[in-house]
Amino acid sequence: MAKSSTRRPSPSSRPAAQDAKDSAAESLPLVDLYTDGGCSGNPGPGGWAFILRHPASGKEMEESGGEAMTTNNRMELMAVIKGLQALKRRSHVELYTDSEYVRQGLAQWMPKWKANDWRRKVGPNGKTGEVKNLELWQELDQLVARHDVKFNRVAGHSDHPENDRCDRAAVAAYQKYLRHR
Repeated sequence: MAKSSTRRPSPSSRPAAQDAKDSAAESLPLVDLYTDGGCSGNPGPGGWAFILRHPASGKEMEESGGEAMTTNNRMELMAVIKGLQALKRRSHVELYTDSEYVRQGLAQWMPKWKANDWRRKVGPNGKTGEVKNLELWQELDQLVARHDVKFNRVAGHSDHPENDRCDRAAVAAYQKYLRHR
């Protein structure tokens, strides 16, 4: 039985730009970013949380916050924004989220919105409308452009330790608004 092997092109046959890109990506620090957001009611008091982990050093940062009146989608976006803002230098980021809204927005919808001058299709007749949470999507777009980000979907409330920690921190962040009602 023949073995299959994958040969890498020799350095002389690869474009210099590709070599530079590969070299830059390999030299970026790797960080894991776990995020979650949630609301009590939608809209209602909401919270966001992230865990930022640098596997090589074992260092970890956890942060959370909230708003008195918001939506679940806004809090999911805020968790990612705050996590990326916490990075001090360009990094390779493994982003773990349980939010399909965030994942699909980053991977599929945002390129289309940008091509349509930040407008989205709202009907079968090709009519366009505003992108919801536009200012957050635009901020996230700028932050993602600074890093090499890979999107990973985790199932929410499925005993994923970091996702569960983020969920508990996000809930704790909005609980303070429930006590002041």
